[in-house]
Amino acid sequence: MQTIMKQRYILLLTMMLLMTLSINAKRRARKPVKEEPLESQVVKDYTDSLNVMRRRLDSLQQVNDQLRQEQNDGRYFRLFVPTTFYHSGAQKTLTLQPQSDDELADAIDAALMNLYLRRPDLVVNNESNLQAAGSIRNDVNKELTQQVELIDFVAPLPEEPEAVPINLVIQKPNFWKFKGDGYLQFLQNFVSSNWHKGGESNYSAVAAANLELNYNDKDRITFDNKLEMKLGIQTSPSDTVHKYKTNNDLLRFTSKLGIQAHKKWYYTLQLLAYTQFARGLKANDEKVYSDFTSPFDLNIGIGMQYNVDALGGRLKGTLNFLPFAFNFRYVAREALLAANGIHSDHHTMEDFASEFTGELKWNIVDQLSWKTRLFAITTYHQAKIEWENQFELKVTKYISANLFVYPRFDDGNIWDDKMGYFQLQEWSSLGLTYSF
Repeated sequence: MQTIMKQRYILLLTMMLLMTLSINAKRRARKPVKEEPLESQVVKDYTDSLNVMRRRLDSLQQVNDQLRQEQNDGRYFRLFVPTTFYHSGAQKTLTLQPQSDDELADAIDAALMNLYLRRPDLVVNNESNLQAAGSIRNDVNKELTQQVELIDFVAPLPEEPEAVPINLVIQKPNFWKFKGDGYLQFLQNFVSSNWHKGGESNYSAVAAANLELNYNDKDRITFDNKLEMKLGIQTSPSDTVHKYKTNNDLLRFTSKLGIQAHKKWYYTLQLLAYTQFARGLKANDEKVYSDFTSPFDLNIGIGMQYNVDALGGRLKGTLNFLPFAFNFRYVAREALLAANGIHSDHHTMEDFASEFTGELKWNIVDQLSWKTRLFAITTYHQAKIEWENQFELKVTKYISANLFVYPRFDDGNIWDDKMGYFQLQEWSSLGLTYSF
């Protein structure tokens, strides 16, 4: 009986399910479903996104308005300054029955207490330190105004002069420099015939001139030319053969071409030529010991030159090292050939040598100066060294006193029992001087 009842229920449920499916099929057949195109779906999505964005903007605007209204509320600053422990939050938390009518302050204190408990490492200060530091200055919020003084009239601008045409002349730089100096000095000595120590009267005079023409392009090239002339004459009653004779005689020309190698060092080609003006004589002796072009020496050397500039510009000059040099000597008088190292019928002699020439001038003080020249040459079988020293004392602009000391070594001369190969000349004088 129960089995028959179960079969009836199953059959009834099956018929109801079939009727439901039939009804849904008919509805579908009556109203077919139309799918919306993709373009409409995109437009709908875009419209929805605009609505969402509008609601967000409205929320932000509302928050912004609220902040503007509450911009003078000092309770918010605790949330934005460096994390500080304030006492109010701890007091409210530890109080059994907290009473407060300020919901905003309670919310801020609760947020800070949550931060204190979760991240105590972020707390960098406390309220006690702030109270010890003092309050904020009261004059910060005062309005600052500028005290501007207005004037009724503006000062007139200065009148600028009219532009006047000018004649501009551009000249090429002159790298040549000409200079010179000279002096004429006298020495007189009178001794009476009955002077208790003896001696004789004498007169002497010396004249000298130095001319220089130098070129310097301020870059690499230098070309220096110097002509030196000096002649001294003396008289003495004891000399019955000569009315006067020379005691100082020099005619010398020096030319140097330099190309800068490094700073004060220059590659140098030097030409040196020298002789004398008049015959060289001795007292009561008719023999002529030297003469014009007897001898005449010409030296050409190549090497390096160092320009000296020391003692604040007071010591200046040049040092020439010429390891390769050609020496030429000419003697016009036949009687002087052997005395000048020529032992043949020729009047000339050539040889190779090494040279050194140093010329310095030291302005010791404004009135006292020292000029020195050291010349050394060796042909590896003969050596000659000349050291000229001149001390000049300026008494006035046009009057000066000179002391000249000239030691010399020449192993080509005849050996002297007293001096050997050394020779010495010295004289002093007072007279006129001029430089330009």
